[in-house]
Amino acid sequence: MIRTVIIEDQTAVREMVAQVVRLDPELEVVGEVGDGHEACEACLRLKPDFVILDVMLPGLNGTEVLRRFSRQLHDTRVLVFSGYEDPMLLRELLEAGAHGFVGKNAPLSELKRGINVVSRGGSYFGPEIARILREVMTGPMLGQRSALGLLTSREREILQLIAESYSTKEIASKLGISVKTAENHRTNLMRKLDLHDVASITRFAIEQGLIQAPPRPLG
Repeated sequence: MIRTVIIEDQTAVREMVAQVVRLDPELEVVGEVGDGHEACEACLRLKPDFVILDVMLPGLNGTEVLRRFSRQLHDTRVLVFSGYEDPMLLRELLEAGAHGFVGKNAPLSELKRGINVVSRGGSYFGPEIARILREVMTGPMLGQRSALGLLTSREREILQLIAESYSTKEIASKLGISVKTAENHRTNLMRKLDLHDVASITRFAIEQGLIQAPPRPLG
């Protein structure tokens, strides 16, 4: 059996993906997680053969989750299933170790195809994703570094938490570090990115696909 972990913060989507996985008699769902930090812990504990990964997760985004568990789980296959298809994000996911990507706007048949191919050791990118990747790898973006690349892993983590409206004290408690250390990380990341307030950090996090933009008010 191919032991599978599903990482997706939306319960309905996670349950749908689990149902699709269970249609394959060779796949076994051993974990379903909706939080970035919990996802890292679950993968390191369960050591799955195959992971289906969303990008926008609370606490820790999917790219960082992948970076962290792939350092130890070299043989784990990873299919990204996300509605966020930014070219630089796709590049970062590939560099972090993703083996495939299916957009959430794709038909269900494409998700099934991606699951089947990646879980068995192949690579799969839907037609639209493949087009974007070709542009990324051959166009002027080649060699450019995402602004996120300027940050350490801890700074990226704290940036996302700031954008999710956690205070410095709450961030320190959540990460098990001192308030002073959290403040230092916050100061460093703002300097590196030339951001000067929470609003600009939040806008940056949305642009980078770390968090979702708040819904527009009706009316």
